[in-house]
Amino acid sequence: MNQDAYQVMVEVTRGPLVESIHFGALAVADARGHIWANCGDPGLVSNLRSSAKPFQALPLIERGGPEHFGMTDREIALVCASHMGTDEHVRVLRGLQAKIGVTENDLLCGIHPPGHEPTLIEMRKRGEEATPNRHNCSGKHTGMLAHAVLRDLPIADYLNPDHPIQKTILQTFAEVTGTNPADVLIGIDGCSAPTFAIPLWNAAMGYARLADPEAAADVLGAPRAAALRRIARAMMAHPDMVAGPGGFDTVLMEVGAGKIVCKGGAEGYQAVGLLPGAMGPGSPAVGIALKISDGDASGRARPVAVIEVLRRLGVLDAAQLDALKPFSARPIYNWRRLEVGEIRPAFTLERVTP
Repeated sequence: MNQDAYQVMVEVTRGPLVESIHFGALAVADARGHIWANCGDPGLVSNLRSSAKPFQALPLIERGGPEHFGMTDREIALVCASHMGTDEHVRVLRGLQAKIGVTENDLLCGIHPPGHEPTLIEMRKRGEEATPNRHNCSGKHTGMLAHAVLRDLPIADYLNPDHPIQKTILQTFAEVTGTNPADVLIGIDGCSAPTFAIPLWNAAMGYARLADPEAAADVLGAPRAAALRRIARAMMAHPDMVAGPGGFDTVLMEVGAGKIVCKGGAEGYQAVGLLPGAMGPGSPAVGIALKISDGDASGRARPVAVIEVLRRLGVLDAAQLDALKPFSARPIYNWRRLEVGEIRPAFTLERVTP
């Protein structure tokens, strides 16, 4: 790890002492790849993890998957999701799988308990075991199966990096983020699908294009621009599918009211797309890509940093900031509800004139 690429991003205090520090790096870029702001090295190469999901879904959408299978925007949002495994997520997922002609037995994502605690409690009460559809990546995997079925390709090894759909996904991801496929570092995600690592500013540019494909329509082409527009619209219209009750992505898109599209990833990654006008009248779309160096296992640092970036960019008004208080800079309380410290942003956002 290149420690020089990171700067102090979030502090956690106890009394007068800074007790813990989270380092991070971020880039803000527009759809042409011009860097608008950064903290740390905007060229830091990091795994997007689940922040890549909208782009992994893109080939299915631009090849006519929604029309072929009769997919709704709610189902498209779920294909881009890291959902919490609620009963509603599973209901929507089963409906989509029935349209495609697959079942959860075809999923190769593995099994883990649902991330939604009330759902887990209810499952235990009724003696229900978790199955692949409860996995947070089951929507993405269902989308990959749909992609294979659409092209009449084998589904048994759909995660193989040499499978045609994975080659198409990599090529598409590289094109949208302005990278060479040979330069994309490929790993294996927690769900066993390929995951991609690229510089932060490239990921930010990709999210700017997700937020406003017209700004790079000459590069993307009309079909791809239309598919990106549909994905962003689906995610913003159905944020409950993208994460779930109380999830940061869900709440941020709800509060953003049609001007923010976002998707987090494991190990402290977060990507955000701001639609035109989000930073003020006449402002262009920009993307934000952020990485917390320690992986942010507690999930506390990433939202604080993201909300502070949005505040400094002038995206959020007072009412929106108030609605995001559970995720932003805030006091820390002990078990007796005594205030013992705070978690707060501690970074400088370097502004650049594009």
